[in-house]
This record gives sequence, structure tokens and C-alpha cells, in this order.
Amino acid sequence: VRGAALCEGKRRDGKWDDNGENANGGSEGEDPTQWPCNIVYTVLDAMISFPPENKDVTFEALCNALVRRTVFVTGAVDMDGCPEADRGEVAFIGRSNVGKSSLVNMLTNRKSLAFTSKTPGKTQQSNYFAVNDKPELARQIRYGDDVPGSKDRDSFYIVDLPGFGFAKVPQQQRQQWSDFMDEYLLDRETLRVVFHLIDARHGATDEDVKIMHKVGTIMRNTDKKQNNAKYVIILTKADKNVKGASSEKNPGKVAESVRDKLVDTMKANGVGYAPIVVTSAETRLGRDEVWKYLRLAAES
Repeated sequence: VRGAALCEGKRRDGKWDDNGENANGGSEGEDPTQWPCNIVYTVLDAMISFPPENKDVTFEALCNALVRRTVFVTGAVDMDGCPEADRGEVAFIGRSNVGKSSLVNMLTNRKSLAFTSKTPGKTQQSNYFAVNDKPELARQIRYGDDVPGSKDRDSFYIVDLPGFGFAKVPQQQRQQWSDFMDEYLLDRETLRVVFHLIDARHGATDEDVKIMHKVGTIMRNTDKKQNNAKYVIILTKADKNVKGASSEKNPGKVAESVRDKLVDTMKANGVGYAPIVVTSAETRLGRDEVWKYLRLAAES
């Protein structure tokens, strides 16, 4: 991972150009335009097939290589409030206390990228976080300074959508969120993945079923749909099903009865094709699998 990150750094610094030549003008025998947007993703492919034993060390190296900068860009309550669609993006949705913010923080190796609260429903807008945008973008956003530079080739947006279910908000606002999500899922051209988070201990709630039905209906509406986004089910808090769970041993699991019922519910709502990833923000279970889908946004 560190070797690939070093090569990628040289690539970003212009040591290899798009003609396959090095900085001294000689040919390297490779065509960089055929490489992934970040060489580290090639290592990630191998890690998924052959999981490393030193998980914690590898985790730090992987996140440092794939997430070099993060910054909160804006919060949107309608489509007009979304930033320019100039890169791929992934959206996380789930009921209010499903562990959405904790998972986003784990994936990016940040402690407070997404706000984590003990009060359900704290996320009340669609929060956009830019990954690997130009250096000092935060200063430009905060103070309005004209900061030079451009986003890296593997830059993408993480979108933290409002929580559902236990959010203590008026029904009118809930309906506004729902209408916005319909439009967002249908019309956001750069949307690449929709992650639907469900508690691994309990399976799909009534609110989750509504989300499944909504997504399934929109995904099948190929005549009007403006993107090719994938729908992925993420089961969170899997460590809560294991006594003494840790990253090295018994990182988490899902009861067979919960999984079977979930699959039946998915089929009944037209999303039986969706992959299921078991995760834990505490033990980092499922991190590499989720990054496999985050890559779809980074490569857009």
C-alpha cells in the first residue's frame, strides 16, 4: 500500500505524464491513462482476495493513501443547494440511529468528518464532503480566498443524507426530505452508489422497507433516471452480535434468520439483486468491501 501510494504521489506531481514518459522524457513502457485513478486501488483489489494479517497497520496505510484531504463543502435541502456535479459521488442513507456517521468516519479514518450524536435525527440536510479536493479548499470556503490548484483525479463527494425513522422533526419536513431524495436519486447525474444502512442486529424496519421500495422503483425507472448508480445494502453494528468482538478476532456477524428475512424483503421490493456488505465501525469489518464501491465514484 505504501509503495503504491509513493508511486501515486509521484504521478500527481507530474513525474509521469499522460504519454507514458517520465520527467526526463524517457519512455517507461507504460500508459498511465490506462491505470486506475489511484494506483492504491489495484492493491485494494488484492487485499480483498487475500486479506492481510496486520489489519490495523494496513488500515492506516490504506486510508492515508486513498483519503488525503477531506472538507465539508455544503449542506443542501434541495437540488439547487447541491454543489456542481463535476465528480462522482456516493450517498449514505439510513434511519437515524443506524450508525451512519460513525461508518463514514471509519471509512475515511477521521474522528469527526460526519457529525456523530447521541440524539437521533441530528443530520437534517444532505451534507456534502469533498474527498481529495485541492489543498486549502477549506480556507476558500470559509474566507472566500482565491486558492490556486485543482482537485485530484480521484476526488469524489461523500453525501450524508438525513436520517429517517426516529428523527424528531415535523411531518412536513419529513415529506420535504422524501421529495428531495426522490429527485436526487433520479436526477443527480454523478451519483454512483447509494449505500442503504441497516442495523445488523434487527434487520429491515418499516422505514427501511419504505426506502427499499423507493429506491427499487426509481432504479427500475430507466427512462427517466439520469445516472447509473448502484444500490448496496450495508449491515452496520455487526460487532454487537459478538461477545468480545475485535478487529483481530470475531469482528462481527449477522444472524442467519436476520439475513434470510432481509433477502426476502429485498426481493419483495424489487432490489433482490443488491449486494449486502456486513460492517462494523468499531472493528472496521467490511471496510475493504465498501471501498470497492467508493472506488466507482473516485473513478468517475
